[in-house]
Parts: sequence; C-alpha cells; structure tokens
Amino acid sequence: MSESVAPISFLARTMRRRSFFRVAGATAAASALVLTGCDDDTATVTTTTDTLALASGDAGLLNYAYLLEQLEAAFYQKALDTKAADLTPADLSGLTDLRDHEVIHREFFKYALGTSAIADVTFNFSTIDFTTRAGVFAAAKKLEDVGVAAYIGVGKLFTSSVYLGLVAKIASVEARHAAFVRDALQPNSAGTADATIIVASGDYAGLNVTMTPLEVLAAVAPFLPFTVDASQLPTS
Repeated sequence: MSESVAPISFLARTMRRRSFFRVAGATAAASALVLTGCDDDTATVTTTTDTLALASGDAGLLNYAYLLEQLEAAFYQKALDTKAADLTPADLSGLTDLRDHEVIHREFFKYALGTSAIADVTFNFSTIDFTTRAGVFAAAKKLEDVGVAAYIGVGKLFTSSVYLGLVAKIASVEARHAAFVRDALQPNSAGTADATIIVASGDYAGLNVTMTPLEVLAAVAPFLPFTVDASQLPTS
C-alpha cells in the first residue's frame, strides 16, 4: 500500500468521519445534560496569570481532560494552518480528521462543564517544527501517546460511573489516533515497547502505558503558558 493511501485508509477502517460526528454530537448533547445537572460535582476554577488550579473530585478531572483536548485541538489546527510542504494529501486528510475529532472532544467537555470549565488556553508551540512532516508527526505521536496514557490513568479516579463511561468512549478514539500517527511515522509500530506495558517474560501485555495527572502535566508543561496546580485532584 502506498504512503499516500495508508493514512486515509486507516481512519476509514476505524471510524468514518461523518459517522463519528453524528454519534459524538448526539452523545455530547445528551450526556452534557447529565454532567451539568450534577451540582455536587461543580467547582470554582482558580486561575492567575501564572497558575491554573484544578478543583477536586470529578469536576477537576473533567477540566484536566478538557485542558488536554484543548491542547490537541490547537496543535492540529496549527499543523493545518502551517501545512508543511512535504505533507501528502492523505496526511492532510488524516490530520483534518484528527483535528475535527479533538474539536468535538474539546467542545463536549466545555459544554458539559458549563460554568465550571476552565478558560480557553493559548498554547506555546515554539518547540515544535511545523514546517516538516517529520516534525508534525513526531509531535502528534507525543501528544497522542500522552493522551491515551492520561485517559487510562484517570479512569479509576472518577467516582461517577457516568463520567467514567463517557471518558472511556473518548479514550477509545484517542487510541485510534495514536495508532494512526504511529503508523504514519513507521508502519506497524503501534505495538512497540514504548507504547505498551511489557510483562516479565518480555512479551507484550497488550496494555497501553499509564500516566498519572502529575506525569501528564509534566510532559505537556512546555506547551502551557502557566503552571497547573493538580494537588486537589484525586490520586486513588
């Protein structure tokens, strides 16, 4: 299969763009009513010029996820605005799909959180080379791998099974993103050692790497215009 066909073919196998929009849109509209209706989980977000303090409980965890979705959506928009000269039409089509998915995720969390949502964030992408295909996909690999590890790490921390179910659905899409990006960089690399947990025998355990909120925030810190205080987030 040629390079110009593989990326778009991968996304077509996993999730049709229009189908995703219909399902995700319906889920966001219905589920947001559930999320915003839970007064016990709303919380004030404290932000200064140099610090963003995430609240405790499920509301804090949702804002944590919302921050990551804002980051991913902004990254893909920047990549599409720049359009590195060596990106193929199939690359651009794939990146557009990824951007659209991340925008849906971002807007879902924003609507669901309502007045408890953190403000829109302007990110610092100065360390990323958007002028080359290699630079774009290397950064995308980092963001998507971190995103998947973040959702896996945060799932057990929710007290609401409703929130957990919704986050799990988004996590499955993020995993598709990570696989697509890895395949674009190096075919058949989705199951390499840095993407999975290895058992003692050396075989793949079939599980993605898990990261705590503190580990994730440290990984994405170069892109943030402030320090994130996650001390109130649950840890178990």
